[in-house]
Amino acid sequence: MDSATISKPHERLAELLETEMEGVNTLIQTRMASRHAPRIPEVTAHLVEAGGKRLRPMLTLAAARLFGYPGDHHIKLAATVEFIHTATLLHDDVVDESGQRRGRPTANLLWDNKSSVLVGDYLFARSFQLMVETESLRVLDILANAAATIAEGEVLQMTAASNLATDEDVYLQVVRGKTAALFSAATEVGGVISGAPEAQVKALFNFGDALGVAFQIADDLLDYQGDAKATGKNVGDDFRERKLTLPVIKAVAQATEEERAFWQRTIERGRQSEGDLEHALALMGKYGTFESTRIDANRWADKAKTALDVLPDHEIRHLLSDLTDYVVSRLN
Repeated sequence: MDSATISKPHERLAELLETEMEGVNTLIQTRMASRHAPRIPEVTAHLVEAGGKRLRPMLTLAAARLFGYPGDHHIKLAATVEFIHTATLLHDDVVDESGQRRGRPTANLLWDNKSSVLVGDYLFARSFQLMVETESLRVLDILANAAATIAEGEVLQMTAASNLATDEDVYLQVVRGKTAALFSAATEVGGVISGAPEAQVKALFNFGDALGVAFQIADDLLDYQGDAKATGKNVGDDFRERKLTLPVIKAVAQATEEERAFWQRTIERGRQSEGDLEHALALMGKYGTFESTRIDANRWADKAKTALDVLPDHEIRHLLSDLTDYVVSRLN
């Protein structure tokens, strides 16, 4: 990788952690293999090799590097985090009936729902095997809790996503579950395995939590304002899938009786017709919900950067700060 051409923080982080990431990738390839069920590596490889940034495992490696960890358990933990993430994506695409992920057809579309669910289960099992190999009960506790919290967040989203009674507090609870829980666990276990002081382990958790919230809010805003080529999603997919994300929640909270009837028809009852997306965009524009959502994302990014203040003065810390800025800079 040519340093002169690298400008994005996650690319600079990937370069700095290149050797460890190679170890993670090798471990992932080894552990996703199956002697008896060749479909498992086929389905897993389709998603793992789809060009994701591997941000979550890099956060684990970065936290370990920040505290000078000399062992190799951080490699296993980074692979664990990626397996949990991949498993949740496989399950999510089934639940959401998605046809595209990272600009490619989803596994459930190429194979079937049963394969996606069962391969996701296999990856969860593999992730727990890797956790146990670190021989750290605390690490196991953190990641097991994260896995449960992710599932809880997904179930909450399923019940709240098309319910106009869903407010910003419920939305935040969903985001903290389905997205931020793995970010915070990824950073926290990197500190724990390194023997970092307790106050700094807590700071790593707080950083990951706030970064995850900022990341998801930004993604939800980009669904309405992003470039489809860059995001791998069509503009308005969340509207078509009847998902109440923050820009819509803010518009519903200020809606007139007539506007609320529109949201009830399109989101709650799912009766959408031509021109509805454009009308939804106009309503969100009317109430300035894009701008207020952008402000919220930036506020969470600021919280993440503040959490970094107590960590050692290190190149990694500055890269994590730049990464936080980058997550929300996509909105400008």
